[in-house]
Amino acid sequence: MVLEPRILPSLAAIDADDWSRLETHGNPFLSHAFLAGLESTESIGPHAGWSPHHLSLYENGRLAAFAPTYAKSNSHGEFVFDWAWADAYQRNGFAYYPKLLTGVPYSPVTGPRLLIAREHPDPDTLRRALIDLALNECRKGGFSTWHCNFVRPDDLSALTGAGLLQRHDWQFHWRNRGYGDFDAFLSDLRSRKRKNIRRERAQLRESGVTTYWRAGAELDASDLDFVYACYIATFQQYGNYPALRPAFFALLARELDAGFQVAFAERDGERLAMAVFLAGGGRLYGRYWGCVEEIPGLHFEVAYYQGIEFCLRNRIEVFESGAQGEHKIGRGFLPEPTRSCHFVAHEGFRAAIAAHLEREHEWMADYRERAVQMSPFRRDLE
Repeated sequence: MVLEPRILPSLAAIDADDWSRLETHGNPFLSHAFLAGLESTESIGPHAGWSPHHLSLYENGRLAAFAPTYAKSNSHGEFVFDWAWADAYQRNGFAYYPKLLTGVPYSPVTGPRLLIAREHPDPDTLRRALIDLALNECRKGGFSTWHCNFVRPDDLSALTGAGLLQRHDWQFHWRNRGYGDFDAFLSDLRSRKRKNIRRERAQLRESGVTTYWRAGAELDASDLDFVYACYIATFQQYGNYPALRPAFFALLARELDAGFQVAFAERDGERLAMAVFLAGGGRLYGRYWGCVEEIPGLHFEVAYYQGIEFCLRNRIEVFESGAQGEHKIGRGFLPEPTRSCHFVAHEGFRAAIAAHLEREHEWMADYRERAVQMSPFRRDLE
């Protein structure tokens, strides 16, 4: 096997047909539309600390493997927090940035990171070659570290086998246990939790709030304007930087179509709130939420219960509602592990970070035990 490594400064160098040869397991965040759209709409770029530095391998002139990778000048939009690492470097007179990161910008979603052409006879060799390319870029380009975030188990094995440090955390996911409808799901919950959810939903209905869904191709300009206004409002409310541009939402709606879903809430014909979801690979992903009026229970209805209803209608197995949020546990979302891998070039820092991660693994295990104790499901089902 003769491989030609290339560092690509833009996904525009790969056409959609060539990209379609890669195994992405239907993950919408690894679609050509999503990753290339981030670049073409300038939702990412040097101005945001995300400079495309994509790792690719070509075999006989055709794309054989790829890792979506960026040179980072900050740690924003990653959801695997390394602020303490950066601070330690600075306090000791070392430069932490630029660093190299493989992942999907602004998307805490597990998926393939070392993408391999479907039915390639030697995927393990291609994964190892991508890893070697990343490590060589660190040495050659002066990157302090290489981070591979939200990795799948097959990539995890290759990365840890190459000596990268492993880190893990928890998200809260809802799983469809073959429920026929929402009431069937509620019947699996303990009585108090079941009553709480029914009361939340009933209060909204009694206040005149209704909901409806639209897929990408069904969204018109006014729909997308409302989506973006709510997105901006939510980020401003929490003092965060709203990186995504209006053109990015329009592009996803057009290119992903049924893979881009929006749940709207309204009252008396006036829109109140929205939640954006992406779908693919047997999963629904909750991404962005926003409202123009705060109403008790509105967030839970639009961002969570509507997502569960969508999964039930479409027989989707898993609903990933995004990062963090212990408040989701009481609504049927239980802890699932997320994993990342890290190469640290400096030997001293690598040893210190490795020791820290060992302690952090113990903290994460304790956290999961406490989270599981908060499970809303009936004890006979756990």
